[in-house]
Amino acid sequence: MSERISVPGTPDAGAADPSALDDDATLHAMGYPRKLTRRFQAFDNFAISFTIINIISGIFSSFGFGMNAGGPRILVFGWIGVSVMVLFVGAAMGEVASAYPTSGALYFSAGKLARRHRGAWSWFTGWLNFVGQVGGTAATGYAAATFVQAFLALQWTSYRPTTHQTVLITAVIIVLQGLANTYTVHLVAVLNRISVWWLLIGLVVIVTALVAVPDHHQPASFVTHFANNTGFTNGLYGGMLGLLVTSWTFTGFDGSFHMSEETVRATVNAPRGIVRAIGWSALTGLILMLALVHSIGDYDKVASADAPPVRILIDALGTGAAEALLLIVVGAMLFCGLANLTSNTRQIFAFSRDGAMPGSRWWHSVSPRTRTPVKAVWLAVACSVVLVLPGWWSHTAFTAIVSVNVVGLFLAYAVPILLRLRLGGEFRPGPWHLGRWGRPVGVVAVTWILLSSVLFMLPQASPITVDSFNYAPIALAVVLIVATVWWFATARRRFQGPVSYGGPDEVAAMDVV
Repeated sequence: MSERISVPGTPDAGAADPSALDDDATLHAMGYPRKLTRRFQAFDNFAISFTIINIISGIFSSFGFGMNAGGPRILVFGWIGVSVMVLFVGAAMGEVASAYPTSGALYFSAGKLARRHRGAWSWFTGWLNFVGQVGGTAATGYAAATFVQAFLALQWTSYRPTTHQTVLITAVIIVLQGLANTYTVHLVAVLNRISVWWLLIGLVVIVTALVAVPDHHQPASFVTHFANNTGFTNGLYGGMLGLLVTSWTFTGFDGSFHMSEETVRATVNAPRGIVRAIGWSALTGLILMLALVHSIGDYDKVASADAPPVRILIDALGTGAAEALLLIVVGAMLFCGLANLTSNTRQIFAFSRDGAMPGSRWWHSVSPRTRTPVKAVWLAVACSVVLVLPGWWSHTAFTAIVSVNVVGLFLAYAVPILLRLRLGGEFRPGPWHLGRWGRPVGVVAVTWILLSSVLFMLPQASPITVDSFNYAPIALAVVLIVATVWWFATARRRFQGPVSYGGPDEVAAMDVV
């Protein structure tokens, strides 16, 4: 990937147009005044996507599923293969991000890249992105609450986790993350920098403990061990389901894109942030995955545990050490939720700025004191808490609601990449682009998203019951039906896609920062 590779039929934006690196000029050319403070440096932009991907949170949350859907063979080699596919998606998204560095990100670029029906493309992309991000905030908070209770149960053997306690803890976590996002973007940037080091140092501590302390490890050949406890007799199908472990982990890297209007030299640093976050997550995640796999003792005992990674830590290191390492895991999940909420907030801010949400004038307002979209923060908090509430009565109901998280996000990722492919040589890249590799990379990215989305919606356990049913297709259908009815009922008459507040000079006069 290069900042200076030319695309046939287009200018070399990185070399011939220095103004493309002028953040304010780029934003004004897209028709928006500057309302947010640019405090994110290159590392900060990378940090938000790296934190949302969050290999500790992702692997610890889904490792047990992978043990039963393919086992070590899929956990390790599936991680490698899916990571490569996601890198294609990130590179294709990065090329779009360089061309359209706005908080609107996916929905904005979809509206700009579509030849016809721009409003519709933008509308559906925006709502898929919104629902996916809200579901992600809720799901991450719920996972953190679950591991908090696992820690409490280890600390006090009399403690018995309940569904009600999980929901209450989740709500408290999301509200606290909302408070952190209410203050300056500088605070968010600092917390995200801390989160990167928390993840990296935490990874070193966990891996070192698993390698150095236990007397027994599985042999190197154990990575080829295959297990299919999904209930389906077809091993290939069970193994394919195991690929979802990696796909669940690699979500939210559009966070770098959403933070474009708060990032310095966004046309370069936003796409770099996306690709670097995926690359570093792939490498560090593989190390953690190998450490966990080779520390498994009694496979059946671990695979059937409520939290298999916790069982691995206890068996390998003892209860005391497992408690200490669980604090690292919980901290990683809290940072993940914080970054996810930040990204969610910026998408709401931009979507409202273009009049696509009810009460738009509220949600795109910016606090004059902190220069952050405070009202959008609390809308994101409220929506996430509402999604968690059904878990008070039924974990299955909660799963049904948040199951659209990953499918919604990846479909939203696919739309602007697909539209960029349809434009062909008419696409005008930003300073960071793929040159002649743009089209093949985009084709691979869209193909993988479609294939993985089908996997996300297939049954994941047999026999299929009310509790084991995969509700993702139903949740996705509900979102699309509501968005479609809304579009044809009223939205198509008032929403035509991203709006322009005027020419570059006009919007420059509207800057408030």
